[in-house]
Amino acid sequence: MSGASAAGPVETQVSTGPTSGASVGLPVFDAEGRVTGSETVELSAPGPWTRPSRPIESRIAFAAAHVVPQVGAENVPGAPAVVDWDSTLAYRHRIWEHGLGVADAMDTAQRGMGLDWAATQELVRRSAAEAASVGARVACGAGTDQLAPEAVAGLEPGDAGLAAVADAYREQVQVVQDAGAQVIVMASRALAQVARGPEDYARVYDAVLADADQPVILHWLGTMFDPALAGYWGSDSVDDATATFLDLIRAHQPRIDGVKVSLLDAAHEVGLRRALAALPPSDAGTRPRLYTGDDFNYPELIAGDEQGHSDALLGIFAAIYPAASTALQAFDAGDAEGGHKILASTEALGRHIFAAPTYYYKTGIAFLSWLNGFQPGFSLVGGLHSGRSLRHLVDLARLADGCGLLLDPPLAAARLRAFLTTNGVTA
Repeated sequence: MSGASAAGPVETQVSTGPTSGASVGLPVFDAEGRVTGSETVELSAPGPWTRPSRPIESRIAFAAAHVVPQVGAENVPGAPAVVDWDSTLAYRHRIWEHGLGVADAMDTAQRGMGLDWAATQELVRRSAAEAASVGARVACGAGTDQLAPEAVAGLEPGDAGLAAVADAYREQVQVVQDAGAQVIVMASRALAQVARGPEDYARVYDAVLADADQPVILHWLGTMFDPALAGYWGSDSVDDATATFLDLIRAHQPRIDGVKVSLLDAAHEVGLRRALAALPPSDAGTRPRLYTGDDFNYPELIAGDEQGHSDALLGIFAAIYPAASTALQAFDAGDAEGGHKILASTEALGRHIFAAPTYYYKTGIAFLSWLNGFQPGFSLVGGLHSGRSLRHLVDLARLADGCGLLLDPPLAAARLRAFLTTNGVTA
């Protein structure tokens, strides 16, 4: 089957596995989004996904999870987030049950796009407590988004602005550490505004890392995820920015567990991974890991090559965690080909969910969560569920079906029918 999205034609996969017995009529659209027909799709049975019987060891992998809003609350643009904590935390338990860690309070959780600082603090504390209750791994984002947008707009480059950014970072680092989670130092829009060059980035990160009580993960988020981060690390040149990034890592290597790179550039990631591998080991005998944040090219990056592989900290893993876990179990068992094949079977879905404008990928993750019955309504805080078109979401459902990630096909079919009717399509 094939369809189209706002990003252009999407080649959907046809599963060769067993069907589920559930079917749904899906619309066919022309290039302008008009419905030109429909087709009855027999939904596939879920893939042969398994949960691990022991901890996954060959790769460290985090799924960056979204938050589920309270369906009857005022989760509209500009309003404080009202979170459905039961559904939000239950989703994290599903990820942990599949042997993955959870990366929480990250951009997938709508930091800077609907999740305010008060809700973020509660998310960090609740998620860390839930992780501790089951002995699972959790890392949480520390940024500077408690600074009001109007305050950030008033910051001027120079000492005062840099001090304000460093203090904001320190406050959030302390919240994450007090909760018992590992710190992920997120990229800061405020720092991008006030930094005059690489030296200012080094100055702020020096101050932030000095407060870390355990090794952190540094996050480099590309402009496709957040255009306000243009020129991060003091340059629009990726090569120059990478040099600054590596200088920072060398200066603080014992305090850095790894780096998450979200530039959607596989060749750049491989080069950076090799640069990290070439660093001298720390006193503990370790080097910083590279956690891929490439939601396009993750199958090849996690599989790796003869010189190494990437670990993972991915938003797409929140959508495909049953498949991701099964793939990592195959890597653990020495079946690299099988592990790569499973991940590759989900790549088209990942590329679709993260298609431009990439920062609306959270909409697709929430839609798949809803289709699978993991949240009561298709919604996001801040009204962000409106971030993708009907056609995009129909194609997403086709792709998820094609790789066995509609986990309850009769429920998915019923919800798709209701969704289409609500949106003016009757097949």
